[in-house]
Amino acid sequence: MTAGLAVQINSVLAALILLTSFGLLVQRRIYGMLRLFAWQGAFLSLSTAIVGYTAGLHHLYISAALTLALKVFALPYILYVLIHRLEIKRDVEELVNIPTTMLIGIALVIFSYYLTAPIRELSTLITRSTLAVALATVMIGLLIMITRRKAVTQIIGFLALENGLFFAATSATYGMPLVVELGVALDILIAAFIFGIFFYHIRTSFDSLELKDMEKLKEDE
Repeated sequence: MTAGLAVQINSVLAALILLTSFGLLVQRRIYGMLRLFAWQGAFLSLSTAIVGYTAGLHHLYISAALTLALKVFALPYILYVLIHRLEIKRDVEELVNIPTTMLIGIALVIFSYYLTAPIRELSTLITRSTLAVALATVMIGLLIMITRRKAVTQIIGFLALENGLFFAATSATYGMPLVVELGVALDILIAAFIFGIFFYHIRTSFDSLELKDMEKLKEDE
């Protein structure tokens, strides 16, 4: 694979990652969000493997395999089981309507390209063109967390934000050291189990995972 072809494929994968971020932003079905998150993880894993092959960095193959196992299979399955056991409704409730959220997301993408323009000009890495997409993915993940009512959908936003951070690390420096990536992967997996236990106890105690209901409890105190 030539460097030019690798850049083109990586740019296509970056566009698909950004597209899945927008899909998560406008998705009204919680199971649809899980499928989109899994697809985003698959695109991220493939992008990491291509960067590892082109740059000759074999540790990125391990990172790609971890991403595939964790974010395409393990985390979506854990979240699916959690949603099923908590009997969460399929509809996703937003704090901001979808058209407004889309406009904010587009503005964040434009801002990301503007912010990373000086870095792209100075960088010599084959991944320099995807740095703006990585930053936009982080910001859209944060936007998902802000504009969703249910705690579980906010967790999906948090995981999408983490995907953006991982993609940014690959785009800016060809990834973090392997020991750091292993530690982060383990932390995310443990956090998913903790979130599941935490949400289960909240649902058992208060019969709701709505943030507005939790705010009412705080006000009553």
